[in-house]
Amino acid sequence: MARRALITGITGQDGSYLTELLLEKGYEIHGVVRRSSSINRTRIDPIVNPIGGRPLKDVHLHYGDLTDASSINRLLRELKPDEIYNLGAQSHVKVSFEIPEYTADAVGLGTLRLLEGIRESGISPRFYQAGSSEMFGQVREPRQSETTPFYPRSPYGAAKVYAHSIAVNYREAYRMFVCNGILFNHESPRRGENFVTRKISRGVAAIKLGLQRSLALGNMEAKRDWGYAKDYVEAMWMMLQQDTPDDYVIATGETHTVREFCEIAFDHVGLDYKRYVVHDPRYLRPTEVDLLLGDAGKARTRLGWKPRTGFVDLVKLMVDADLELAKSGGMVQ
Repeated sequence: MARRALITGITGQDGSYLTELLLEKGYEIHGVVRRSSSINRTRIDPIVNPIGGRPLKDVHLHYGDLTDASSINRLLRELKPDEIYNLGAQSHVKVSFEIPEYTADAVGLGTLRLLEGIRESGISPRFYQAGSSEMFGQVREPRQSETTPFYPRSPYGAAKVYAHSIAVNYREAYRMFVCNGILFNHESPRRGENFVTRKISRGVAAIKLGLQRSLALGNMEAKRDWGYAKDYVEAMWMMLQQDTPDDYVIATGETHTVREFCEIAFDHVGLDYKRYVVHDPRYLRPTEVDLLLGDAGKARTRLGWKPRTGFVDLVKLMVDADLELAKSGGMVQ
């Protein structure tokens, strides 16, 4: 009998890649989607309803919301999943300053609602909690590992710290199989358009094709540890296949600036970024995180995980994908 997985945030970047991975491994997949007036399932639709093929019978979408305990509890009772991947969140750091209460509710209390729902229902799934390098914030060590103290610098980071901590608490208090994945920045052609890496790759494509004249960015010197989302979802699955639950940092161990990302992206299409990138203070955060650099040694040793896609290749594949999107008329300026 196929293992059953429940994924919150299934329509997001990570959710879509995780769905593909679990389908390859023979899972029955159930995804939680929020009800809204406009349906945005562009990442998951090609997987669930492939062009020229039959709709997949192993993927099922259910309405629910991490801010609504009744919908979460209903799904847990009805589905009784073997594995739960909690990827749902208000995940944009800058936006979290504008809607801090909602961010805390969805990210922090949403995790609590899932864990308490599991405890009350009496089921025993393996649970993955999606953490973030933003929890480290104003870093206390040159390289951040599982033992590095947290110092979040945004409502999003603070909410993720709560989610991480309550997950550890439920693991220890109720002997639940709960793993925290502290994932550093991971990108792809499916990244949201309001995240800086995707904003750059889209901008490069639009400028190359004459659809846009300039690209406005904020802090060009911010340093991040960027990896490929498709590599990172594999680590999520690996965590839940272990004999004992634990927490893991997932990262490349390399750091690059936003400026470097721009330089490689523009150079890939034969352009000089200095001619097109303009500074816009609107994109600066009230409190900035200047450097994030992960130490994934524990994941390499215990999980056997390591990133397969390098930084330069990641930038190029994102630009290439957005060029194809723009040429096909799928990019609206």
